[in-house]
Amino acid sequence: MASQIFDFEGPKGYRLSGRIEGPETPNAWAIFAHCFTCGKDSLAATRTTRALGARGVGVLRFDFAGLGASQGKFGDSTFAADVADLVAAGQAMTAAGKEPSLLIGHSLGGAASLMAAGTMPNIRAVVTIGAPYDLKHVLHQFDPAALEKIEADGEAEVHLAGRPFVVRKNLIDALREHDLRSHIAALKRPLLVMHAPSDDTVYIENAANIFTAAKHPKSFISLDDADHLLTQRRDADYVADLITAWSSRYLPMKSDAS
Repeated sequence: MASQIFDFEGPKGYRLSGRIEGPETPNAWAIFAHCFTCGKDSLAATRTTRALGARGVGVLRFDFAGLGASQGKFGDSTFAADVADLVAAGQAMTAAGKEPSLLIGHSLGGAASLMAAGTMPNIRAVVTIGAPYDLKHVLHQFDPAALEKIEADGEAEVHLAGRPFVVRKNLIDALREHDLRSHIAALKRPLLVMHAPSDDTVYIENAANIFTAAKHPKSFISLDDADHLLTQRRDADYVADLITAWSSRYLPMKSDAS
């Protein structure tokens, strides 16, 4: 099993950088949406998608516009732009004969997956990992002084996850305005909510709210003592095992034909 480059054009004409993990003939195809400012090469994205690939699920992980190796500027990004990138990823995979049936989103990528699934008819199930229900929760990662400068000047350089980013007011406004509840209630897909009770980046109450808003079939799995970024390999393996087992009930697995 080898990782393959899978770049594609985003909705704004930017080239988005992706990689596909999995066997040549996987049982099903999935897309992994990374966390806020993380990128496709984060430990969580890399380890989880490779573990899923080893279990027979082919997965695309890609950088949202302005992050990693993708074109574009992070300062121009919004939550809606991430959702649009995710939809474009699904369209590109389908055009390449790798139609995805599962969305997996980590942190803010989980919120984007919940939003995008409703416009992606081929998606049959959704998984969130440490996802926020209230997108304003993401603003807790910003220094209050930086938020004040963004409000006053329209943009500011902030440090997130140890790296500098230029953040504009339109991103902050979008995080404050989006309401996930109606999208979750109208999802009409099986949903698996995964969250660590001790997550100190996105608190466990977010998982409870997502689960409550969703209609059945829905499932919740505790990630016990895992940290938000799944930095321990055993946690990524555990997540992959559970996603593989849970999704096999809902996805068109090729192995079912035998």
